[in-house]
Amino acid sequence: MLSPSATAASAATLLIVDDEASVRRRLRQIFEGAGHRTIVASDAPKALSLLHKEHCDLVILDVEMPGVDGLTLCRLLRANAATKQLPVVIFSAKDDENRKVEAFAAGADDFIVKPSTPREILMRVSAHLETAQREWALVGSNLELRFLSDLGRGLLRALDTEQVVRHVAGATFEGTGAALCAAALNVGQDQFAVCTFDREGSAEDASLVHMDRLKELLQSSASSTSALLEDRASFLLRDDEHRVEYAAPLRFGGRAKGLIVVGFDQVSDCGETQARLVDAAAQQAALASHVAMLYQAARKSSATLAIEVERRTAEAEAQRRFIEAIIDSLPLSLYAVDRDYRIVAWNRNRELGGQGIPRGSAIGRNIFDVLTRQRRDVLEAEFARAFETGEIERIEQETTDANGDTHHWLVSKIPMRAGGGHEVTHVITVGEDISSRVEANRAVARAEKLAAVGRLAAGVVHEINNPLATISACAEALESRLGEGAFDASPEVEDLREYLSLIRSEAFRCKSITNGLLDFSRTRAGEHLPVSISEVINSAARLVAHQKRGASIEIQVEAEDDLNLVSGDEGQLQQAVIALATNAIDAMHDGGRLTFRAHNENGSVLVEVSDTGHGIAPENLTKIFDPFFTTKEIGRGTGLGLAVCYGIVSEHGGRLDVQSTVGAGTTFTISLPAIKEE
Repeated sequence: MLSPSATAASAATLLIVDDEASVRRRLRQIFEGAGHRTIVASDAPKALSLLHKEHCDLVILDVEMPGVDGLTLCRLLRANAATKQLPVVIFSAKDDENRKVEAFAAGADDFIVKPSTPREILMRVSAHLETAQREWALVGSNLELRFLSDLGRGLLRALDTEQVVRHVAGATFEGTGAALCAAALNVGQDQFAVCTFDREGSAEDASLVHMDRLKELLQSSASSTSALLEDRASFLLRDDEHRVEYAAPLRFGGRAKGLIVVGFDQVSDCGETQARLVDAAAQQAALASHVAMLYQAARKSSATLAIEVERRTAEAEAQRRFIEAIIDSLPLSLYAVDRDYRIVAWNRNRELGGQGIPRGSAIGRNIFDVLTRQRRDVLEAEFARAFETGEIERIEQETTDANGDTHHWLVSKIPMRAGGGHEVTHVITVGEDISSRVEANRAVARAEKLAAVGRLAAGVVHEINNPLATISACAEALESRLGEGAFDASPEVEDLREYLSLIRSEAFRCKSITNGLLDFSRTRAGEHLPVSISEVINSAARLVAHQKRGASIEIQVEAEDDLNLVSGDEGQLQQAVIALATNAIDAMHDGGRLTFRAHNENGSVLVEVSDTGHGIAPENLTKIFDPFFTTKEIGRGTGLGLAVCYGIVSEHGGRLDVQSTVGAGTTFTISLPAIKEE
């Protein structure tokens, strides 16, 4: 017989089916030595008979048996609703692939080749026992939830005690699969409202109940807790077939007002799941019966009083829902814990956050068992400070999601003193996503820095260019005289020629730097017209290809056919795209793929320039747009290209972002507002 078992995997009941007595003895020694209970059968008919009588957690079958073999027996077990979920392990002396396939096709959970070591057998059987136990726990939880939901809905409509006991008895009878069930409630002056369900499922009065025993039990101290009755002399139900009863008191206000009694034909039928269902039904029935009595008393005393009670109840419920709606509507993640670190509040945003934990799965649990992504020692220290000091603490945190995007959070720990005392009873944690604010502050700081550098560059460039022009002109003049032979008599003429060449080349390099500074500081007042981004990236790709800077660089262009137009200066936008492409080529020393991609997204046009180069180190990502910052070798870059590119995009009302993975490549994304169609 199969039933949900709360028995741990280390104390399970195993059925061994094998026609060889020596094998059965060996397996019994192995499993009983590990603390399991075993029952044995030599063939399939005996095994089926044992399963009908005995509780079993797992079956071990031998393939080769006379008459009905192990595979056929396995199929029979899978076809029977009572044994469909029972774990089955096949033992075979043949390590044959076809035999294994047949075993698994028949519904076996595992296939073990004889002989096997005791350790292997125990480990594999224990794994299946634990899996079955988890499945039964899930079945029990679903059963309890469905039972409580149906019972609660029914009790909401029960306005008198007769309806309460009838509904509770019926729901408990069906939910527990019992043979018999009765619910009795003391309605005053030693009068009881009783409803019973017999084996045919028919509702009856108190004739099935030993009322004298029931009253005696309610008056004794034993009525304070639920009880499992196995002595027939103490049974409360009049029946000669059932073997065990479970009685749960209907307690309210510290007193037992009644009982729910459930009878089972087998002791194993009354498991932990059934006991929890009966206890839960008793709790709901106690509350429902109390409410029903109050309702009846109110109706007898005054119809006006009943209306007032109903109105106030509705107002309280509406107020509670309104407060919950306010908390759930806040654009914040909010939860609260008590001094035992149990979660007592969990708002809607916590359900929709990165962890996405439903409120029902979080309420009542330890906070450290729920927020497993955070370091426990750090989180525990934050709560301890809040409980101890009673002061609000605000902490900024930075997280990275599965897509590699960085989020910034402002987490506030707010102490709460419930009941008006001085001791902190709860701590409310409020998390606010401040990523947009942080990025905006950084953008403002970057813009201010660029503006300051631009003003400095504008004032310095002209002063530097004049001396550089003089140096270059003098160097060229001396080179001309050197070419005319004016210094041929000097023995150091070759050194002079080399030095003059260096002076002239370095002066021109300084000139290129100052020109870059001038371009960086110059106000770009080009006329903004409708621009096709598709033409911009195709033109940029052609220009980059003609430069032939990377012989082994593959260039791809991907643009949607229906790209929206943007307002801007086509030349400046092309300059920005080419600057990004040039950097991408420089990052692919050994060749790679350069991709230009453009598409529409949420009212904007996105331009992506991607490479498969060496990537950018994380510590450099926040500095790459700063003027003069470069990771290239000395003489290969001025560090102004990305700063100029950033300035162009900003002046077009757009945004420039970067994502990079070291060793995999980099993607720069330009986001420009699309022209709205009239």
